[in-house]
Amino acid sequence: MNKTFGLIGYPLGHSFSPKIHNLLGDYEYRLFPLQEEEVGHFLRCGEFQGLNVTIPYKKTVMGYCAELSDVARRIGCVNTLLRREDGSLYGHNTDYEGLVYALRRAELTLAWEKVLVLGSGGSSLTARVVAQDMGAESVVVISRTGEDNYENLYRHRDAGIIINASPVGMYPDNGRSLVNLEDFPKCKGVCDLVYNPAYTKLLLDARGLGIPHVGGLPMLVAQAVAASELFQGKRLERSVIEKILQRIAQETKNILIIGMPGSGKTTIGRVLAEKLNRPFVDTDQMIFEEEGRSIPEIFAQDGEEAFRALEHRALERVSKESGVVISVGGGAVTREENHDLVRQNSQVIFLERELAQLETMGRPLSKKKSLEQIYEERIGLYQVLSQYTVENQVVEQTAEDIIKRLKLRRSADQRM
Repeated sequence: MNKTFGLIGYPLGHSFSPKIHNLLGDYEYRLFPLQEEEVGHFLRCGEFQGLNVTIPYKKTVMGYCAELSDVARRIGCVNTLLRREDGSLYGHNTDYEGLVYALRRAELTLAWEKVLVLGSGGSSLTARVVAQDMGAESVVVISRTGEDNYENLYRHRDAGIIINASPVGMYPDNGRSLVNLEDFPKCKGVCDLVYNPAYTKLLLDARGLGIPHVGGLPMLVAQAVAASELFQGKRLERSVIEKILQRIAQETKNILIIGMPGSGKTTIGRVLAEKLNRPFVDTDQMIFEEEGRSIPEIFAQDGEEAFRALEHRALERVSKESGVVISVGGGAVTREENHDLVRQNSQVIFLERELAQLETMGRPLSKKKSLEQIYEERIGLYQVLSQYTVENQVVEQTAEDIIKRLKLRRSADQRM
């Protein structure tokens, strides 16, 4: 029997599913981005043994299934298909198991709570059933055109749990959120089913307000494990979920380096990228290539504010990617608009170095402030925005220290 498995949906450029399934079994797992008119023919004639299904076809595929699992029937959509020996399709929904796992992992209690579900697609159907089964007092679905919509959210200020089951905030449209959490004073927990970026705008807002929260990656991994069990016809150890979750998080998050001008961010970044076989991006270099002028020239000709705007746009583009090593200018942290960009999809390293060792030649430092004053103004920001501080002394050793601190693997294709 054909041992090809995969994912259908559109678009699929952001998917982490191949990474996960490659760790779960000895089978080929491919992405099949399909237009709507292609779905039926592919399900009837495509060479596959099993499929996962994502936006926007979770309801569409139901009509091609000869049999549905009880949970798929209850939810009203399918995210996993299995080709049986007679060629017919069996439809199941492993998103249910995935969402339950994610909520319990984050210790979000839905019992007796009013649950607000944002979005009305296939993922929303799953969230509704899970919320009901976990004892929610009520479940309100917010859609763009329904009775409960984004124009009358004020009617649900008493919501205790908010679940984003829409694609809003998902790569490449990072930085968007459907709600302002400050409008929900009784909110006790937030769940965003989006997994790329790791921290959506909604999750960053929840973190800022001290609200317990969870993103979509635990759900994605847990549902993939459940799907793989169906594909392979065998039970997998539950511990594999956490192992893969940690590994995928490490491999897909960017490594973003901040620190004073001349602290060696670019040099260390390049060495790290080479050791880890990752792309490297220096935002200053991006600006130079796009503007055709050096950073000191931009400062001299247009002023610092103009440069900061260019820097923000460069950071906005590169920070939404996955698995990239990024070096940013020393003053990027001084702009609050950059803080969410730094945090959304990266492990942030503060590269520390003695002021006397900073390479300042040719750098556009303030003529009004000493290096010591600049450092005092920025040190708090560097510390708040970073997860790790690493002292830069010897280049090779510093790069190795970062790899060790982040517990990174040098080869992404090693099996568990």
